[in-house]
Amino acid sequence: MFSFLKASPDASTKVPAEKVKSTYVRKQVGVVLATCVTYMAYYIIRLIFTTEQQPVMKAYGFNLSQIGLILSTFGIGYGISKLFMGGLADKSNTKRFLAFGLYLSGIFNAFLAFTHNFYIILGLMLLISVTQAIGAPACQREISLWFSKKHRGTMFAIWASAHNAGAFACVACIQIATFLFSGSLPAVFLTASVVSAVIATLMLLINSERPETEGLPSMAEYSGHVELDENGQSTSQELSDKSFWQILLHDILTNKIVWAVTLTSMSIYIVRYGVMSWIPSYLPTKGFSIDWAKWLVGIFELSAVPGVIIFGSISDFLKGRRSLVCLVCVVAMIACLVTYFTSNNKAVIVAVLFIMGSLIYAPLALVGLMVNEAVPNYALGLSTGFMGFFQYVFGETAATALIGNLVNKYGWGASATTIYVASGLALVLLVYLVIKEHKILAMEMKINQ
Repeated sequence: MFSFLKASPDASTKVPAEKVKSTYVRKQVGVVLATCVTYMAYYIIRLIFTTEQQPVMKAYGFNLSQIGLILSTFGIGYGISKLFMGGLADKSNTKRFLAFGLYLSGIFNAFLAFTHNFYIILGLMLLISVTQAIGAPACQREISLWFSKKHRGTMFAIWASAHNAGAFACVACIQIATFLFSGSLPAVFLTASVVSAVIATLMLLINSERPETEGLPSMAEYSGHVELDENGQSTSQELSDKSFWQILLHDILTNKIVWAVTLTSMSIYIVRYGVMSWIPSYLPTKGFSIDWAKWLVGIFELSAVPGVIIFGSISDFLKGRRSLVCLVCVVAMIACLVTYFTSNNKAVIVAVLFIMGSLIYAPLALVGLMVNEAVPNYALGLSTGFMGFFQYVFGETAATALIGNLVNKYGWGASATTIYVASGLALVLLVYLVIKEHKILAMEMKINQ
C-alpha cells in the first residue's frame, strides 16, 4: 500500500475531557456526510453503463448478451476485488483510501467516452470494478468505528441509502449531460467523472479516520457498551498485527454467522440486480417507453431512501434486532415480486416498484451491518469484502449474465423463477439468524447490566 494510504497512529494530543462530547458529535456529522456523499458519487460512476444500456446497444451495435457479459464482468471483478480491498481498508487511512478509489474510478470511467470497442470497454469496466471495490469497506469501517450499536442501525441505514440517491443522481447526470451536449453519449461518461472528482475532493476535507487519530477515546470507551460475537468475546479491538490471511481464517471463515449473513445477502443481491438491472429492458415488454423505463431505475432506487432509514431506526429501537427486521421485509418483498411479474397494469407496477425499493434495500443495508457486528473491529473491512465477494461474484452474476442468457432462451418467466428461488433461500437463512441474534443480544444484555 502507498505510504499516504496507510493507517495513521493515535493522536499524541488528547481532546480535553470537557470537549470530548462536542468534538465527537462534530466529527460524527462529518463522517456521516462524507461517507454518504462520497458513496453516492461512487454509484454515479457505477450505474452510468447500466442505465445507458439501451443507447449503448443502439450506438455501438451491442446485443443483450454482450451487455449482460459486460455487467457480469463488472460484478465478478468487483466481488473479487472487494475481498482484498476490504482487507486493505482495515489497515488504511480510510478517509484517503475512500477518496483515492473514487478518483481512479472516475478516470477509468472517462476513458469509456473514447472507445466503441467491446473488448476495451470490457477491460475498462473491469478496472472500474476494482476501484469501486474500495468504497463500501472504507465507509462501513468508518461508520462502525464512529457510532455505537445503539445508534448504528440508523446511521448505517442513512449511509446505505446514499447509493439509492446515487442511482437517482446518476439518472439526473445523464439527463443533464444529454440536454447540455445534444445527446452525446461520450459527454455522459465525462460529466459523471467530473462530478465524482469534485465530490471526492470536497468530502475528503470533512472526513475523519478513527476517533483515536482525532485525539478522542474509542467508541467502546466513549459509549461504555461492550459488544460481543457469537462466542461471547468482545469485538472492540480496532487494529491488529494479524495478517490478511490470519484474519480471514480465524475471524471470517470459521464464523457461522458471517456465512449465514453472507449467503442471505447474496440471495437478496440476486433479487436486487434481477429487478434493477433489467428494468430498462423488461418494462418495455409491459408497454412502458424506453425513456420512462430508464427513469423508473432512478425512482426504484430513490424511493427506497426513507424506507431504509426507517427500518434501520426500527432495528435500533428493537435493541439491535437487525435480522428480525430483515425477515419481515423479505416476506413483504416476496408478495411485491409476485405482483411485479404477474401484473400488466402500469400504475400497479410503478407502485410496486416504489414499495419494493425499501423492502429490498433495507435488508441489504442491515445485513451489511450484521456482518460487521459479527466480527472484531479490526476485521470490519474484510467482513464487508468477504460478503461483497459473494454478493457480486455469485449474486450479481446470476442476476445479469445468467438471467440475460435465460431470458434470451426462455423469456422473462425464467427471470422471475430465478428471483423467487433466491428470495426463498434468504427467508430460510433469516429464520436461523433471528435465533442466533436472540442469543447474542441476551449475552450482551447480561454483561452490560
